[in-house]
Amino acid sequence: MLRFKSNEMAMIMTNSFCAHYLALYATKESDSKGRLHIEPEDPARGVFQRDRDRITHSTAFRRLEYKTQVFVNHEGDLFRTRLTHTLEVSQIARAIARQLHLNEDLVESIALAHDLGHTPFGHAGQDALNDCVKRYDSDGYGFEHNMHSLRIVDLLEERYADFPGLNLSFETRAGILKHCSRKNAQRLGDVAMRFLNDERPSLEAQVANVADGIAYNNHDIDDGVRSGLISLEQLQEVELFKDHFDVVMKEHPNLKGRRIISETTRRMINALIVDLVEQTQKNISNHAVQTAEDVIRAPFLVEFTPEMARKEQELRKFLMDNLYRHYKVLRMAYKAKTIITELFEVFMEEPRLLPPDYQKKGRDDLILSVTDYVAGMTDRFAIKEHKKIFNVSN
Repeated sequence: MLRFKSNEMAMIMTNSFCAHYLALYATKESDSKGRLHIEPEDPARGVFQRDRDRITHSTAFRRLEYKTQVFVNHEGDLFRTRLTHTLEVSQIARAIARQLHLNEDLVESIALAHDLGHTPFGHAGQDALNDCVKRYDSDGYGFEHNMHSLRIVDLLEERYADFPGLNLSFETRAGILKHCSRKNAQRLGDVAMRFLNDERPSLEAQVANVADGIAYNNHDIDDGVRSGLISLEQLQEVELFKDHFDVVMKEHPNLKGRRIISETTRRMINALIVDLVEQTQKNISNHAVQTAEDVIRAPFLVEFTPEMARKEQELRKFLMDNLYRHYKVLRMAYKAKTIITELFEVFMEEPRLLPPDYQKKGRDDLILSVTDYVAGMTDRFAIKEHKKIFNVSN
């Protein structure tokens, strides 16, 4: 365990809303760059706690229940959705943040908002929508779900009388932008400036990003086995899984069925978190990181040891080869791309088929409006909307 001298880390309370002591390099509420629209402070909640509460009460957050990761929502009620994935990411991110003495409220806000801009049908839907936008938009910006998440919290949510969107803090908004092209960053201004200045995000944002991958890989193992697309025997070819599977079976030789998978993935997640925290602490020490300003100038600090990174990459490759490229998943992806593409095209060619609030006259406005409408759909709604328009017997 890394030891810090008193002048290297200040275990300080920044205000009464903090659940634990923060390191000097953590993001402090007192240093927040504020919100797009000025508001009075809340006497009972901190800046990032308010962000978290606004996100969880938003319409876009509720819609995540009916948007999927890999399996289309109606294929089975037990598979993960974007909502269950988001909650798992938030839990993992908060656990990591607590061990690193980071701002838990901020890391949780970023984790809860990171998928708000995702399309229906997971990555297949996102790829299809990106292709559609590029085809119709002469500027070629395309569709980036991180940017759409920001658009949702800044403009599209309709909850408050005094401003559009959720009016989140700068720090949460910046953390949502996990990826952003330089072309898009130039349009966004201050919140995306780090992409132009080659700066790193806050440690809280880095933690949320890595927690996303930890949750994604491990719950896809669970869903993959549950669906019958991958087997326990196949998984034993993956070193990270086998390491923990062997220990589980040695300790519990009579364990059967789903409990084997659940116990093994639980231990995998714990091992990944422990490894990540220890390596991140070493990185912080090695780069002499003392403040939040040091973080943005340093290399990425939140990472696994080289050995664990290799094992984690092997797991990713296994899932890509055996789950995401399974012919049944590819069939679902093909149907998803067809639905998204045909909906986008028909709305562009016949805008009067859109709900009145989305009907725009200018071409650029129409592209944005159709994108907002299609991206905001749930899996089930997209399927129903497609049937209403294209099924002559409907």
